Amino acid sequence: MNTEDLKQLIKDGLSAQQAGSKVAAKATAEILDDATNPELKTLLQRGNETSKQWEQRLEQAIEEAGGVEEQDNEIVEAHYEVSKEIRSQADTDEVRDLGIIASGQMALHYWIASFGTVASYAEAAGLTQTAENLHRSVEEAKQADEQHTALAKRLLAAG
Repeated sequence: MNTEDLKQLIKDGLSAQQAGSKVAAKATAEILDDATNPELKTLLQRGNETSKQWEQRLEQAIEEAGGVEEQDNEIVEAHYEVSKEIRSQADTDEVRDLGIIASGQMALHYWIASFGTVASYAEAAGLTQTAENLHRSVEEAKQADEQHTALAKRLLAAG
């Protein structure tokens, strides 16, 4: 593949990630307000701090890639809409918290795939810092996913 074509794919991916992080930031406070379980609130707060680090890494990656054009991220926007629907339809706090976990994990899996793909492309294009930063973000998203799974299992066992 032509290096310039690969770099354009990287730029497109980074632009989508940047747009997605803006949607996620908008949703965070709302979702945090809806959560009732203290452990879930803690996980969400930690996730918010981690996503701020992701934003910084994305800014560095965008700089290394030579800048990007802004775009929307309909995938993350759809995750946010699904999250709102799940939360609004929950009959109990427990069900709402489990719904928050489920929709959060859907979003985390998006980030794992997106960061991982762009990291691989960045490696191939010689964008070393971008690749390292995005691989770090993948690992953090995987860890958050594991923590959400463990909490969901505890909530289900207690129910």
